[in-house]
Amino acid sequence: MACQVLLEATIKDGCHDKLREKFVELLPATRGFDGCIYLYITKDQDNPAQIIIVELWESRAHYEKYLAWRTETGVMDELATMIDNPSWRFLDNWGV
Repeated sequence: MACQVLLEATIKDGCHDKLREKFVELLPATRGFDGCIYLYITKDQDNPAQIIIVELWESRAHYEKYLAWRTETGVMDELATMIDNPSWRFLDNWGV
């Protein structure tokens, strides 16, 4: 079953442009990673420092394999210098 992933975070002060550039660099490989169906990034209209990354993966296992790869390559540590309070949610379609 497909797994919807929501990653919510706050962009640190002064990091908006740097983070956007990093996402532009990273996202082609993410979107091409085995199991990724789609991914897009949204910003809160009332608080532009708040972002939500909306992803759909073939399974949670696919996402966890992807996240392990990004962690092993140091990307997650690099992103941590630009964001605060990351929070993941893993959701199933309820079929309604």
